[in-house]
Amino acid sequence: MKTINRSQLFVASCLALLVTSLSFGIRAGILNQLGTDFGLDNAELGTIAATAFWGFPLAVVLGGFVVDIIGMKKLLLFAFIFHLLGILLTIFAGAFGNPFWNLFFSTLLIGIANGTVEAACNPLVTALFPENKTTKLNHFHLWFPGGIVLGTLIVYFFNKAAIGWQMQMAMMLIPAFIYGFLFSKRDFPVTERVASGVSTAEMYRSLGKPLFIFMLICMFGTAITELFTGQWIDILLRNVTDNALLVLTVSTGVMVIGRAFAGPIVEKLAPQGVLLMSAIVATVGLYLLGNSSGNTIFIGALIFGAGVCYFWPTMLGFVAEYLPKTGAVGLNLMGGAGMFAVSVYMMFMGGFYDRVIAEKLPAGADLKLYNSAEATPDMKLALAEANKAAGPEIINTTLIIPVILIAAFIGLNLYMRQRQRATI
Repeated sequence: MKTINRSQLFVASCLALLVTSLSFGIRAGILNQLGTDFGLDNAELGTIAATAFWGFPLAVVLGGFVVDIIGMKKLLLFAFIFHLLGILLTIFAGAFGNPFWNLFFSTLLIGIANGTVEAACNPLVTALFPENKTTKLNHFHLWFPGGIVLGTLIVYFFNKAAIGWQMQMAMMLIPAFIYGFLFSKRDFPVTERVASGVSTAEMYRSLGKPLFIFMLICMFGTAITELFTGQWIDILLRNVTDNALLVLTVSTGVMVIGRAFAGPIVEKLAPQGVLLMSAIVATVGLYLLGNSSGNTIFIGALIFGAGVCYFWPTMLGFVAEYLPKTGAVGLNLMGGAGMFAVSVYMMFMGGFYDRVIAEKLPAGADLKLYNSAEATPDMKLALAEANKAAGPEIINTTLIIPVILIAAFIGLNLYMRQRQRATI
């Protein structure tokens, strides 16, 4: 008979998510340095960063379809292998071949690993804690912003000590080896859908319910609001404040605290109420990020972090609570939809950002020349001013997304209130 150790499996899950989040935090911190070292422009950097968001939905959706068949343990061991390969290929990106393609494929591998972690760990957490799904998903997902905080601090202090980005990436190997070892030694439960006896056919029918499709679409907006801003904040604001990376650290630090104390808030407001509150606060925070300068940006970062902190786990928690028959596939389609939306938006915004910068340079200016080592002091000054104006403009363009979410979640709250009245 299997002995399921809930606490050890949960700790190992948190470590796996820590590696995922470190990849975001460290990559956000070293992205600018990669551009300098390998001569990459914003469009190329945007493509590399977006690649993680391609691999994630690919893995999370495929993982959702096979997790009930092969089990969560095998998926997580695959995640460890992909994390290991992706980290090593990033570290040695400049040692052979074309650095752009090496970074492209290494980021893709890490994205696949990250998606595989989500594909296995979200249903694992709901299976381990069926009585407290949304709160435990928030506790699990606090390790995502927690790892971003740790990752950005690694970048900040390693840069101060003149330790290269290769060693910063190598720090991810420590938790990766630990979670790989822990998962290899533990027995796993079956998914909640299998345990409750819901048939595969019934699961697929549940995926077509209008409420699930509505939540899937909303996931596009919540994921873009949180993850695009977090991944690009150093690039967008580095010419507006001297501490752009610390802005990310502040906003994600608030997310860690918020998710740690999610229980009473979820109990008081219910998942749909938490989502509406989050959209309102995130809108205010994003507006302040795009319309402040100097140290006042940190106020916007605090408010933004408080706004987005509940988005991802509460979207998953809502589906787990109110659409449980969608099973692991439902949870993983949500995660895949969110990351796919971020990847498309990030690629579009990388090119759009370059166009906005070019528009703010003298007429006929060649952006690549302004970014090159041959740029004159006047050209560098003009580029810095263009960047200073363009970054906040990108943030303000993104502001429309949480505004739309406010309207969507008002509608969701009204619908759920009516549904609950009908069941009384």
